[in-house]
Amino acid sequence: MMRFLLGLLVAAGLAAAADVQANEPPPGIAWQGEFVQGGLVIGMAQPGVTLKLGDRSVPVAPDGRFVLGFGRDEAAAMPLHIAYGNGRDLQVVLGIAQRQYTIQRIDGLPPAQVTPPPALLERIRRENATIAAVRQRNTPRTDFLQGWVWPATGPVSGVYGSQRILNGEPRQPHFGVDIAAPAGSPVVASTDGEVVLAEADLYYTGGTIILDHGMGITAAYSHLQTVTVKVGQRVRQGEVIGSVGSTGRSTGPHLDWRVNWFDVRLDPQRLLPKE
Repeated sequence: MMRFLLGLLVAAGLAAAADVQANEPPPGIAWQGEFVQGGLVIGMAQPGVTLKLGDRSVPVAPDGRFVLGFGRDEAAAMPLHIAYGNGRDLQVVLGIAQRQYTIQRIDGLPPAQVTPPPALLERIRRENATIAAVRQRNTPRTDFLQGWVWPATGPVSGVYGSQRILNGEPRQPHFGVDIAAPAGSPVVASTDGEVVLAEADLYYTGGTIILDHGMGITAAYSHLQTVTVKVGQRVRQGEVIGSVGSTGRSTGPHLDWRVNWFDVRLDPQRLLPKE
């Protein structure tokens, strides 16, 4: 991966271009990945470059490596501002491919299954704040470059971007991939990482593990029956970290696997090798 990106950087050249077409690497930049809702792009920049994607500052490592992530509802055109450090700036408009998502309507549910009881709202806010803080980590780790594997074995029972409307009320879209498997089945780390959250009983997600893979990329494993790792522990790709369960707000045994770039929700299936 590193050699490939460095090769692209050389090929891109450092001379100014009269016109930079959308998604073609501009001068001093190389990248590869998917410019699509839920997609991830990995890039290299020449020394001294700073980047801003829309209103978000993009961290650039000392060696020039950077990551771009695009959310479920990302706009079709995203401005990327490039400052070269020599007084020369460039703005590129990235074209982001749009996707269609499955919408499911379910009516006649008891109110408690749609909206949590008021007594639990403080707990939910506290847990959500903890998860949000973990997802803001920006470490120099580059575990994500080794690629990803499926964290559990079983049929896909829920996909990224799908949404339910319960009793006429739109719920938050599903930002992960659900893998149906028997309770107790092993869950493994999809790539190397550091455990930054390990909880046995969160309200929504039950047994939950979050791994930090570096440069703002984290992965969450939810509804676990058992959590067998601790915060601060380093894990390797394929290492067992817990087991499939039905804890939290779950209707049956499955693993909910999610990947973020900071607070941007990515589609985990797009990180896996193409079959």
